[in-house]
Amino acid sequence: MEQKSNAFLETEKVGVLMRKYAIPCIISLLVAALYNIVDQIFIANASYLGSYGNAANTVVFPMTIVALSIAVMIGDGACAFVSISLGAGRDEDAHRSIGNAVILCVISSAVLTAVYLIFADPILTAFGGRVNAETFAHAGEYFFWIALGVPFYMFGQCMNPVIRSDGSPRFAMTSTVLGAVTNIILDPIFIFPLKMGMKGAAIATVLGQVLTAALALWYLLHMKAVKLKRESFGLWWSLMKQFLPLGVTSFLSQVSLVVSMAAVQNMVTKYGAKDPVFGQPEYAQIPLAVLGIVMKFFQIAISIAVGLAAGCIPIAGYNIGAKRQDRAKQLFTYLLSAETAVGLIALLIVEFLPRQLIGIFGAGSESAYYTAFAVRCFRIYLCMMVLAMVNKGTFIYLQALGKPVESTLISLAREIVFGVFLPILLPLAFGLDGVLYAFPAADILTFIIAAFVIRQTYRELSAATVGG
Repeated sequence: MEQKSNAFLETEKVGVLMRKYAIPCIISLLVAALYNIVDQIFIANASYLGSYGNAANTVVFPMTIVALSIAVMIGDGACAFVSISLGAGRDEDAHRSIGNAVILCVISSAVLTAVYLIFADPILTAFGGRVNAETFAHAGEYFFWIALGVPFYMFGQCMNPVIRSDGSPRFAMTSTVLGAVTNIILDPIFIFPLKMGMKGAAIATVLGQVLTAALALWYLLHMKAVKLKRESFGLWWSLMKQFLPLGVTSFLSQVSLVVSMAAVQNMVTKYGAKDPVFGQPEYAQIPLAVLGIVMKFFQIAISIAVGLAAGCIPIAGYNIGAKRQDRAKQLFTYLLSAETAVGLIALLIVEFLPRQLIGIFGAGSESAYYTAFAVRCFRIYLCMMVLAMVNKGTFIYLQALGKPVESTLISLAREIVFGVFLPILLPLAFGLDGVLYAFPAADILTFIIAAFVIRQTYRELSAATVGG
């Protein structure tokens, strides 16, 4: 029967399954992250854009995260629900939830695009875009074209986890890779010989997103474990209230990051203006530009953390549906170990190679103040990378276990309570450096909470295993 086509998720070795699903997911997310990162690298190395273009890219970046947050809420929720449904033999729920996800994604992306185009100026202002006139002009040009590509970006990112839940993690990865390669090829052409500036970087990104979306659409018509029908496509509240809560943590972990970014970017602008160096007009954009670069490296690391956890969702969901809590517990152990290892490697890189990292983003053509602040920013802002990785993996894995409340509360504590209030409070005592201290402080406090939840989750899985 069709619902048994994923039965190997209950029988194959957990470590083998984790590699099979997590590695393509990591690559997909890394490649997706490269869209904005590649833009910033080429922008930074274009002499006519430089740190102004870098700062503009930083201003727009949170808006792409908002689009991603909605897409992953729908996609990750559907992915977890489809996996649980297949494990429990509920094929009807599986195909209808996917069709539901498609319709929700199309509607929400159209609404978001309209909001971005109508309220562009106040949105850019809210994220520090008015640090100076040149940065604001570059940000407006970049944002317009990025907004037009939102429907394609959201569709590709939403369908990616759905494709994984159908047992095709490699196709999900390939569709994202091909889109990013398109962007990498077109970016230097549009920015350098054609001198299209921020507009060129944005158009290259959108064209890559269009390709990824087209491949995702093709796959929906050729699914394996789940067969979509005409009646699959509709809006059913009975299904939405089941699968959307499973994706709420993915949404909150992304969108709350945007709220945190707004606080951090505004505090960097505010306290940078009080700094003896960055208070000068010609250097005003440097803290914002540098912060964007540091966030891009963090995005690379966190993409690996999220990929590890998200790749486990179909495996954990299927086994929970099949009453195999013992396998879900074993997978959780593997996941936490992998997240710790990734965090340690990332920490060593930021602490020992900050100059090399900043050099990729055109530091050679900038002032000494730019490089000095960047080194300090890398070493302070990201000094708790290990805890950040473990926290993120825990948020996401709890979704697969059907624990959206616990997952959501931890995520909200990290990004809203600690991520917003600490960047506002700490600069009162430490000035501009206080903004940098806020990030590791938030991860320490979040880990204290996460540790209790991890312990309780292990106890529950162990009890269920014994009881079964």
